[in-house]
Amino acid sequence: MRELSTDRPDVTESPRTVDAGHIQLEMSFVEYTLETDGVDSDEFTVLPFNAKIGLLNNLDLQLVVDPYVHRDIDNASDESGAGNAQLRGKLNLWGNDAGNTALGLMPFVQLPTGDEEIDESDDHVEGGVIIPFSIDLNERFTLSLMGEFDFLHDAEDDDYNTEFVHTASLGAGLTETFGVYLEYVGVVPFESASDYSASIGTGAALRLSDGVQLDAAIYFGLNEEAENLRALTGISVRL
Repeated sequence: MRELSTDRPDVTESPRTVDAGHIQLEMSFVEYTLETDGVDSDEFTVLPFNAKIGLLNNLDLQLVVDPYVHRDIDNASDESGAGNAQLRGKLNLWGNDAGNTALGLMPFVQLPTGDEEIDESDDHVEGGVIIPFSIDLNERFTLSLMGEFDFLHDAEDDDYNTEFVHTASLGAGLTETFGVYLEYVGVVPFESASDYSASIGTGAALRLSDGVQLDAAIYFGLNEEAENLRALTGISVRL
């Protein structure tokens, strides 16, 4: 079996897949987001998870769900309910089993299954494609890059807009079981009136066994378009 590879806690996805016939659950205990530009809002997401199953040696299927989201807007109104569900597939193009580089392709579809107060898609299907790449710089450092095209519904225009998410994450294995990373996240909105969004974050992961890993991360916005603060902690388990 391959070494445990997860899509968390960083934003940059892994190009490597779950072994065929195995199940992997990646979950946050809680995620917190703070925005103070314009309208102040606090958001808690409880037990969001990504459930994966390995279909082939280089292909897995994923279900991403936000079971419960609570949003406090300007200390005046509360919104809570289930978030949307996302179906994703990951195809590893190379590097799953050997080599110091790996490339993946991840198409996804987001379904409007969430409650009306939480669903920002206005009951429309959204989707996109993710291209993750990683390279082992040496025995300790790994550079991971990701490009992602999102096709999002705009309720005001009743049309779809495109966003390009790009990330760069530098990971360092400090011991055989403990590692840290530093990551940059940028979002380019092509058709909407929004401006470029930039964030920086850091996190750590501790492997408890071959199939269990704990993690935590925190992100800070670098401009007004980005979330001011995002923090999360969670666990990944492979069966």
